[in-house]
Amino acid sequence: MQQQIVLTGHESGYWFVSQNGRLWLPKGEIPVGSASEFGFIDATAQPIGEWKGQTAWLICKEMKHSMGSIRPLLSMADQSLFLMAGRAVQLAEFFRSHKYCGYCGHEMHLSTTEWCCLCGSCHQRYYPQISPSIIVAIRDKNKILLAKHTRHNQDNLYTVLAGFVEVGETMEQAVTREVYEESKVKIKNIRYVTSQPWPFPNSMMMAYLADYDQGDIHVDRTELVEANWYHYSQLPKIPEYGTVARRLIEDTIILCREYDEYGE
Repeated sequence: MQQQIVLTGHESGYWFVSQNGRLWLPKGEIPVGSASEFGFIDATAQPIGEWKGQTAWLICKEMKHSMGSIRPLLSMADQSLFLMAGRAVQLAEFFRSHKYCGYCGHEMHLSTTEWCCLCGSCHQRYYPQISPSIIVAIRDKNKILLAKHTRHNQDNLYTVLAGFVEVGETMEQAVTREVYEESKVKIKNIRYVTSQPWPFPNSMMMAYLADYDQGDIHVDRTELVEANWYHYSQLPKIPEYGTVARRLIEDTIILCREYDEYGE
């Protein structure tokens, strides 16, 4: 980890300018070039890694134009850019929200050896918060359980079930609990697939597949608008490529096709 510096204008690389969970995306892209080219002379910046062999710089500030969500980067073939952008957004928010110590109120400073904010008064350390969450696709023979979440109601988007892990439970227990709480369906054969950092605002999503065991769907109206079983050939609008939800749905479609061809 490298220290923050005041830019002279000669520095070059990719510029991740972030504030309040948004990223500067002029022309819909991460800008690349020299600091002087973008008017960053005397700005405070910090290297947060490399992308395509060049330094990835983080500047924590609000630009007048072209500030937006990093979601459009999900559709790019190279997922490493989305991951780097997610790191930038989360670190910018971490630095913004940890200017002062929560224990004694003194001003804090950044560590020079790790992603950490330090209090010089009471010597507390604060690390970026990562909230573990689960996401699971559930199959019943040749159908998949999809739900419209309250936050996706206007988009008419259907996706798999997800939720945050609670204190004192395993990831698999969280999968079972979240599915039952939201749909009253019981599941079995839970197996891990993959993970995806999800900086909206600070989750680490652990992705699973599972099979239907028993129960009729009764949705939790505080979380879901509706949920139903859908044949793999007649799916509603589902999440975009690049999301772990889409990966789970695609994996489940393969299993559904195998069921139609070979049975259980």
